[in-house]
Order: sequence, then structure tokens, then C-alpha cells
Amino acid sequence: MCLLASILIAALFLMMMSSVPITLSMEQFNPAALYPHDARRLMGEEDYRHYPGAGVLFCHTEEGTLERASAAWLIGSRQLVVMNAHNFIDRKLQSTRRVSDCFFQINDETADFDPTSLCLGVDWASQSLHITDDWALLRLKHPLSDKTAPQPIPDAAEVATGAFDLPVIMVSPAGHSNYRQMTSIESCTIRQIDAPSEGGIRRARHDCNDGYGGSGSGLFLEDGRLIAMHSASLDMNARRPFNIESHYGSALLFEGALLEAIRENVLEPHCTHSDVHVVNPMP
Repeated sequence: MCLLASILIAALFLMMMSSVPITLSMEQFNPAALYPHDARRLMGEEDYRHYPGAGVLFCHTEEGTLERASAAWLIGSRQLVVMNAHNFIDRKLQSTRRVSDCFFQINDETADFDPTSLCLGVDWASQSLHITDDWALLRLKHPLSDKTAPQPIPDAAEVATGAFDLPVIMVSPAGHSNYRQMTSIESCTIRQIDAPSEGGIRRARHDCNDGYGGSGSGLFLEDGRLIAMHSASLDMNARRPFNIESHYGSALLFEGALLEAIRENVLEPHCTHSDVHVVNPMP
């Protein structure tokens, strides 16, 4: 082993001293991606025009450090934002962050949330957070300007249930910790749509690359329609082939209680669905 290590160190030293340039492919540059194939790229101006609601949830940590918490989407109106519930509660439904510690950024506009408007889709009787109820709605204190357009209200009703390949585009305006750019977009595939569970919402199992910070990324059909929001991935940074049972990403479809809450909140600033609960921010 010592001899082998010495040979490897010597070879590396010679490569460093050589005048021959060393190039790395994107896949070599991103050793922490989820899957062997990594087709992520930086979002461009045309992408933002095509996905107008793409924004970022920024939050201050307990230490006061500002961080890009997750992706978030201006949805249905210039005052309503959808994101993952796990930005504010943990799996046991305990509050982890104050709404007042966060703000929304889209294009060159920054806006504060109404801290009393947090609307979560969790079923409190279950005493735990699931993929299909991992969603939250927040209203901004004031509507954004006319130059910022919201994402049209999505509807995944036409997406069938079962195992099949559905080409999608994962749009991640907050980027991923395992990707060198601040944003990313990737063509990938939904491999299975599970049966409805919490709130009448189905889970999509997909092979889109993900990293910490990728929560809330939108999954779009190739025609530009938003159908799902990413929640979590198994074996983060494992970089091994997709497996429908043990290595995949999970997204919740825009349907059921989530879609109903979006439609209601576009019209009125409160939650009325029986499966939806309004909670106060942390004290």
C-alpha cells in the first residue's frame, strides 16, 4: 500500500509540473451530484422569462448569517408565494424558523412576508411531516410591481398515476450546495407517480440531480407547465444510479389541498381548506 501511495503521489506531482493542461468535465467537477449523469446548467435570461415565478427564499440563521434557504415561487398573483413547509417546521412539526427572519427575492425585487399569513398543509393529527404535505403559502406585505409576473396557477390533474417516464425540467432558482453555480436547470425524468396520500396529493419519484438548497425547485413539463415542487432526495450526494426504491428524488404534485389553497389564497388572504392550518411564527 505504501508503494502504491508513493507512485500515485509521484504521478500527481508530475501532472502538476507538466506543461500539458488538465481539463475537468462537468461531471468530474461535481463529484457530489446524486447520479452519475449531471446535466445541470446555469439559468439564463431566457429561462427566467420562461419561468417568471422563479424566486428565492432568503433567511437569517440564529447566528445572523444570511443564507439562500430554498427556491420559492410567486404563484397566481403578485403577492402569493409557495415553498416547502420544512423551511419553517421539522419532521415532528416543531417550529424551526421565524417568518420574520426571511424575505423573498425575485428578479431585482425584494419583499417581506406578512408573518401572520403562514399557511401549512400538514395534517396535525399525524404528528409528522410527509412529502405530500410539505408545502407552505405566504403572502407578501405588499404586491410586487407590474414588471414582475407570477407563475400561472399550476394543475397536475392530467398527469397519470403509475410507473412511466415523463420528461420534465427541474428549475432551481436557489441552486444546490453541490453545484458550482448560484442557480441551475436540468432536463430529467419523473419515473413514477405514487397514489394520492396526504391532502389528496401524489408524490413524483424523479431522477433530477439535487443538493442542499434545492428544496422548492419546480418540475415543469416540456411545454412549460409547472406540475410539481421538489421536497427531498434519498441518500444526498451519493452519486450512484437511480433506484425507484432506494435512490430517487421526491416532489409533490400541484393538486388536492395544495391547489385548492392556492386558488383560495389568490382570492382571499387566508386558508379555508379543512386540511390546511394557519400557524403563528416562532416567539
